[in-house]
This record gives sequence, structure tokens and C-alpha cells, in this order.
Amino acid sequence: MPYLKRLSLGFGRNIPVMLQTESSECGLACLAMIASYYGYDSDLLTLRKKYPISQKGAILSALIKIANKLHLSTRPLKLELNELDRLRLPCILHWDLNHFVVLKSVFFNKITIIDPAYGEKVFTFDQASSHFTGIALEVWPDSNFEVKKEKTRIQLFRLLGEVRGLWSSLGQILIIALVLEVFSLVSPFFMQWVIDHAIVSADLNLLTTLAIGFGLLVILSSLISLLQSWIVMYMATTLNVQWKANVFHHLLSLPTFFFQKRHLGDIISRFGSVDAIQKTLTTSFITAILDGLMTVFTLALMFVYSIKLAWIALISMLLYAVIRWIWYSPLKRATEDQIVHAAKQNTYFMETMRGIKTIKQFEKQDYRQAVWLTLLVNQINAGLTTQKLNMMFEFLNKLLFGLQNIIIIWLGASLVIEGEFTVGILMAFIAYKNQFGSRVSSLIDKYVEVRMLSLHGERLADIVLSNQEETHNYSLSEDSSEHQKTEIEVKSLSYRYSEDEPWIIDHINFSIPEGQSVAIVGPSGCGKTTLMNLLMGNLVPDQGEVNIGGQNIKNLGMNRLRNFIAYVAQDDVLFVGSIQDNISFFDHQAEQKWVEECSKMASIHDEIIAMPMGYQTLVGDMGNILSGGQKQRILLARALYKKPKILFLDEATSHLDIIKEKEINDMIKLIKITRIIIAHRPETISSADRIIVLNKGRMVSDKIIRT
Repeated sequence: MPYLKRLSLGFGRNIPVMLQTESSECGLACLAMIASYYGYDSDLLTLRKKYPISQKGAILSALIKIANKLHLSTRPLKLELNELDRLRLPCILHWDLNHFVVLKSVFFNKITIIDPAYGEKVFTFDQASSHFTGIALEVWPDSNFEVKKEKTRIQLFRLLGEVRGLWSSLGQILIIALVLEVFSLVSPFFMQWVIDHAIVSADLNLLTTLAIGFGLLVILSSLISLLQSWIVMYMATTLNVQWKANVFHHLLSLPTFFFQKRHLGDIISRFGSVDAIQKTLTTSFITAILDGLMTVFTLALMFVYSIKLAWIALISMLLYAVIRWIWYSPLKRATEDQIVHAAKQNTYFMETMRGIKTIKQFEKQDYRQAVWLTLLVNQINAGLTTQKLNMMFEFLNKLLFGLQNIIIIWLGASLVIEGEFTVGILMAFIAYKNQFGSRVSSLIDKYVEVRMLSLHGERLADIVLSNQEETHNYSLSEDSSEHQKTEIEVKSLSYRYSEDEPWIIDHINFSIPEGQSVAIVGPSGCGKTTLMNLLMGNLVPDQGEVNIGGQNIKNLGMNRLRNFIAYVAQDDVLFVGSIQDNISFFDHQAEQKWVEECSKMASIHDEIIAMPMGYQTLVGDMGNILSGGQKQRILLARALYKKPKILFLDEATSHLDIIKEKEINDMIKLIKITRIIIAHRPETISSADRIIVLNKGRMVSDKIIRT
């Protein structure tokens, strides 16, 4: 019965901390945490696919609709800060006018919240008063709520992708490591035989024989260890390169809206999780297997020597395992906090460097530095939390094994005095005890390390398990883009960011014949750029379709579609390289004549050759020597270099003067390609053959100026 499953018969439940991945999914993260608290064990990766959130975020009514779908009852409230203790907890608070957090507890004049952007925090009422907006949403299970687990299963080797040579290298390392472990098991016998036989019998020949034999063993062991290190280095390097190449390929294959919803620093941080997983796989995985085998062998040898002393060592190891288990959850949370804060700090740093000209112009250096220092301190504090946990663990570790060592030596020496042990046997036992202790502690540590992989795995899964855009449909014939028909037909086209959002594009119909120039105009926010993205296939319509040359663009495939279209936006970027590299987009077989011809059509050729380095002048994201108008014309030349049949221009000439813009328009008209233009300037609009006017997502006018 569902009600029985929801009875809280334990000592309490914890609210799992779920940190948002997308910049606008704080509300969904709050619902995920509360649903998990009540027994619906899910994750953001799963919920994001079922309930996509707009880039603008979710309003309270949208959260209520999603909660209803999860069979969670809700009650929105408006209240004062001192009334928070009357709420049913956990609940959702509206925070900073643009954010949602989970209220975990209220204790006297303090509240504990879980912020999906930062984690758990404690505020006094005075501190919270500047954040809490007075709106809360109580959430609790309804009669149809089901206690179940519904998570996206993250398989490590699915994250790996295709990696060659992994298993053969692992097998070689395992075999070599087993040989080395046999040597380490034999080595304690040297001390035992020297003390109990060579010294007692004063036999120099035996002593020399033992020294030579074990010396050769050490030399052989060192050579094999060198071979093992070389194989590990080779495997780690090849695995790292192959895996990063797989992840990077997948990253580049994701749709553009994936990147629009995430911060750059967070994407880089998630990509960096490859290193952490690779290191664990190439070292900890093999070590854990060997530690497990050596633990069994050394424990068996210890029980052969003394059952009493072996039990002391075993109990100590069990206590160590319990301590490690207690430390795991807080250590995982602290490590995740550190990674998240590092990503936020890196994002802010890169944003500051990219916008340094604007920051200096507005004299906001001190402000940016203050905010960056705050983010840096948050990152360092998260690191300090991890260090404090490790310090306490090291303290208990040394205390436990120090006492264990004293007890075993005391009891072992007593056995020697009583004649039950020889000195050599005691020394050998202690050697095996030390091996057992180091192996078991290493095994437990490696187990924790492997468990911690789930943290990096979840972060990496956000990239690897995200669906790639559909680039090709092999059922269609491979027509060359040169013969591609490009008449555009839009049928009943509608689009919105999510189910609970208003329509951005609402039931639009029109057709554009080949070679026509169309200006799409309307007030800001009416859906012009969204419509252009739908025409280019960057967004998938909720209703209707876009046909080019009589075929739905979904069937054309993105790679084929992009072969015959080009796009220039106001915020497009140049890449580090020469002007020629940027115009040809780093084409290794770039045709200089065509590069220059495209530059002439974009009316930038004369200015380029006037530069000291001409087309080899270096440009890039930072330190750009070009003006805004020059940059726009180089971007236009880059688009023309593709020889597109359809050219999309989104405010692409906004930095140009009227005369220069007319000169470019006249040049482009000569090549007779379809142009779709978004613009506000009357001169740009008047250059088009036809004007489509949008308002609130609807087409309100379609006027042909010239034929």
C-alpha cells in the first residue's frame, strides 16, 4: 500500500542535495530534492528530459504543474519571515527575486536552506530578510504518490565510449602486478630465516646465500616494477587521449541550446572529470583487485602464525572501515561543493577577461574583483572543509593503527618471552601485519575512490548522455548541395520553450521562393530570432514543419542542411588565427582568389590589404585589432566563402554605415541567393524584396516590395 511505504518509522530522513546543471533549472532541482525526500528517488538528468525548463527559468505556476505530475500536492503562500516556522517542511522559498531554494529547517532565529546553485547554507533571519521575497510553496505527497526509484542509469563504460587496447593493457598490468605481489609475500621470510637460522647457527654461508638470493629477487622485482610503470603510463596516456576525444566529439555534436543553458566554466569542469575517472581506472582499479587478493593471503598467513594476534589486526581493520564509511557522505558533499565553486569561479574569471574593455570603460574593476574574491573564498572554504575532514580522518587513522601496533608488539613479545614465538617469527608476523594493514586500508580507500567516481560520472553524464542533434538521415539519397532546391515552405509552425510557456511562434505559414530576399521585422521579443533558428534547424518545432526543396528539414539532417546555408549573427566570434584562416574557417586547401572575392563582396578587401600583414594579420577572441564594422564584414565574408544557397543574417550589418551596407547588399544581390534578414534599421529592411512582420509570435503582415 502506498501509504504504508510513506510511513517514517526510522530516525528521520535526509533531503538529498541536488545541484542544478542548467542556469535556469533551480525550481526543478528543488522539486527533485523534495520528491526524493518523500521516496521518489530520481535525478535531474531524468526529470530534465520529462519536464524541460525554459532558458528563462520556471515561474511558480509552472512548478505547481510539474509537482502535480509528480503526484505532489502544493500550497502557495505569502508570509513574513518570522512565520516560516509554521510551514510544512521541506518546502520551496522564492529567493532573490529570480531563484528558488529548499527550506530545510527553522531553528530559533536561523534557517537552513539548500540552494541548488551552491548547496546547504545557514542564514540568520536578518541575513535571510534581504533574500526571501515572502513567497513560499508547501509540497507534500498526494494519495497517488509512489515510492519508487527512477534514475538514469550511468554505466561507466558507456561514458568511456570506444577505447582500444584497454582490456589488453589491464590484463598485462594485472599479471605483472601479481608477480610483484608474490615477491612481496616472500620477502618477510628473509628476516625470519636470517634471525632464526643464520644468526642462531652462526652460519655465514647460509647468510651469504640468503643475501644473494633475495638480492637477485629485489633486482628482478625492480625491473618488473619498471615494466609495470611503463605499461601503466602507456595505458593512462592512450586512454586519456581516446576518452577525451570521444567526449569532445560528443560535446561538439550536441545541439546549440545545450550550451545556451549552461555556464562555460561548468562545461569545462565537467569535461575535466574525464581525468579523475581515467586516473582511478588506470591505477585504483588494478590496485583494488590486488589489494583484495593480498588481503586474503596475508590474513591467512597471519592466522597460521597466531590466531589471537590476527584477530586484533582484523578488528582494527573493521574499525577503520567503519570510520571510512562514516566519513564518506560528508566527504562526497564537500568534494562536490569544491568542484561546483571552482566552476563558478572559473566562469566568472573568463567572463571578466572577455569583457575587460567594458569593465574598464565603466570603472567596475573593483566590483568585479570583489565578486571574484567572494567566489574564490567560497571555493577555498569548500576545499578547507575537505581538508578538515581528511585531517580528522588522518588523526583517527594514526591513533587506531598506533594503538594496534603497540598491542600487537606487546602481545607478540610476551609470546616470545613465554617461548611460543621465536624472534624471527615475530618479525615475520609484524611484516605481514604491516602488509595486511596497508593493503586493507588501501582497498577501503580505493573502494571509496571508486564510489566517489559516481560524483564525476554524474557530472560527465550531463555531457555524454545528452542527446546529439540529428545530423543525418541515411535513408535519403546523397544529393550534392550544388543541386539542392532551396524554396522554403513553412506550414503551421509553432514553438514554445516548454509546455507551461506561452507560444513564442504561433501558427505561422509562409513560403519563400529561391533567390528572394526577405526581411523579418517586429518589436524586440516578438520571436524573430526564434523563427530564424527554426528555419535553420537549430530548434525543433512543437507543431508544424519547415520544408526546404520539398523535404522536411528533419529528414534532410543537420549536416546536409548546413552544407547549403550560412548564418551571420551580431554576436558571432572570430577565432585565434589569421584573417584568411577566419574567412576560410581554417580550410587547409583555401583558395586565395575565392577568399579575396568573398572579401570584396563583403567590402573589406581594400582594408585588409592595407594592413601590414594583409590576409595573414592575426585576430582572435581577445586582443582584436578590428573595429566592429570590420569584424562584421569578415564574418560576412566567412559566410559567403561557403557558397551558400540560403544566407541568414541576424543584425549582421548593424555596425556598418548606410553607404557601406548598400554597397554590400548590391554585391550580394548579384550572386542570387536566398537571403533571410532580421533587422531594425529602415535602410536594411528596405533592401529586401519582401517584409514579414511578426508581433507576439504571430505573422501580422506579409508584404512584397519588389519582384
